[in-house]
Amino acid sequence: MHRDVIILVAEDDDGHARLIKKNLARAGVVNKIMLFTDGRAILDFLFRQADSPHYQTDTAFVLLLDIRMPHVDGLQVLQQIKADPELCKLPVIMVTTTDDPRDVARCHELGCNTYITKPVNYDKFVNAVRQLGLFLSVVQVPKIRGAKIA
Repeated sequence: MHRDVIILVAEDDDGHARLIKKNLARAGVVNKIMLFTDGRAILDFLFRQADSPHYQTDTAFVLLLDIRMPHVDGLQVLQQIKADPELCKLPVIMVTTTDDPRDVARCHELGCNTYITKPVNYDKFVNAVRQLGLFLSVVQVPKIRGAKIA
């Protein structure tokens, strides 16, 4: 992945967020990582709402998105992103503890690019994040020009 691509992580579990960040770095990913603790915060950032930081246009992002989050869950976040004419280009990787086939199917129906189940076992989780880092090191990501707010 090009170094200018910013990795957005929407994850409400601080421990998981730290593990993701630490193990992406161990996998050689040096991109900037921005953490969001709930679905509302990531939507505010992407749709330029509220008095929160907003993304800059002509920037490339990839989003690592948990399903189970407070305020707005990951499915709702994914649905809103993929319904927007510009944000729909944003690659979204679901990184979640749920392996329910209905959730997997729903995320793909809504347009997620990849679905990764977080293993409960620490060592397996670390290994999964490192593999994600390798994946991110080769993926090509489009720039987001500007979101249309409905």
